[in-house]
Amino acid sequence: MPMDSLKLDRYVIDTLMPDLVGHDKRPSALLVYLFLWGASSEVRGRETTASLRDIAEGTGLSKRSVQDALALLERRKLVARTRGAPTEIAAYEVLRPWRRR
Repeated sequence: MPMDSLKLDRYVIDTLMPDLVGHDKRPSALLVYLFLWGASSEVRGRETTASLRDIAEGTGLSKRSVQDALALLERRKLVARTRGAPTEIAAYEVLRPWRRR
């Protein structure tokens, strides 16, 4: 796949977008999810590291909005976050629970 394109599951547009934006009233969560999806696809996996600042700058959101969005995405089991130490930059795995493994 060329670097200038991103493959996105149809579920994200058809189901997840109306759910996060319409039902949860959290468009920031969709933006963060899409940012992490794009970042993880560049490293040929589903996990990427990013600071809150990186995500905020990449989405145009405030750091506080990014924190709230990540909390919602983790609660909804759409993103898994791992971090070794409290000050270490977190690694995020983009989860796709609609896909069977």
